[in-house]
Amino acid sequence: MEKKELTDKINKLKKEKNAIVLAHTYQNIEIDEVADFSGDSLYLSRQAAKTDADIIVFAGVYFMAETAKILSPNKTVLLPNIKAGCDMADKINLKQMREFKAKYPDIPVVCYVNSTAEVKSESDICCTSANAVNVVKSLNTKEVLFVPDQNLGSYVESQLEGVKVITYPGYCPIHHRITTQDIEKQKALHPNAKIMVHPECKKQVTQLADFVGSTTAIIKFVKESKDKEFIIVTEQGVVQRLERDCPDKKFILINEKAVCDSMKLLHLEDIYNSLKNNEFEINVDETIAKKARTSIDRMIKVNA
Repeated sequence: MEKKELTDKINKLKKEKNAIVLAHTYQNIEIDEVADFSGDSLYLSRQAAKTDADIIVFAGVYFMAETAKILSPNKTVLLPNIKAGCDMADKINLKQMREFKAKYPDIPVVCYVNSTAEVKSESDICCTSANAVNVVKSLNTKEVLFVPDQNLGSYVESQLEGVKVITYPGYCPIHHRITTQDIEKQKALHPNAKIMVHPECKKQVTQLADFVGSTTAIIKFVKESKDKEFIIVTEQGVVQRLERDCPDKKFILINEKAVCDSMKLLHLEDIYNSLKNNEFEINVDETIAKKARTSIDRMIKVNA
């Protein structure tokens, strides 16, 4: 089918089935044409929690659809491509989580939303890159455990005086492989460009930034800025959306490898097939979901 025909059929199915499409910022940009809400994990989590739709089609990766199901247990949650996973979430399982906690008893656990439902169920509170600093601050403690992203945990510690953040050794491969040399190379080519960095990057990289923030925060900063040139140090999808929304500004992707293959698995045809055939429905064990819900609810109550 042609793109317009696919888009029309998807929108028709959405009305017929009382469905919404939630799309993460790293998705192929074509998905935005049928998305009811587009944004980062925190924003989409909040939309999943309050929607009146009967069906949530999550254009993202597995842990995001799981989170939506936990927040909306009575709704049908669909992940259009069941192979869309997350390397960071795969770096820690339930057994590893329990072993990590056992090493540091009686210290609260903050769990990055990029994790499985089982890992969330063993946490005190979840966070996203948008609200991680405020989530840790809300605990009013001098020590926290942070899973699974060592880089985001390190960034949080740098923003909070007197708080020790003990991190699990996980990371996002896309952000983790970005180096200071990448920054220096692009800065030499674009000396007037501002450097926008996602906090999943290494500490050495975030220290070179003009601004550090979630995808939504980066987009907001750029749109409000008087500057005209930006080096974007996160996934390609952010550059694509900024180029679309800010045609008067120039955007440089940090390097050609800053692409999440799992996020790019979904296309309009997948959304259409998912809605048409109820593919692929996501379910979470009730006991796990109940415990994980507590940690997610606590996160949502914290201001970004």
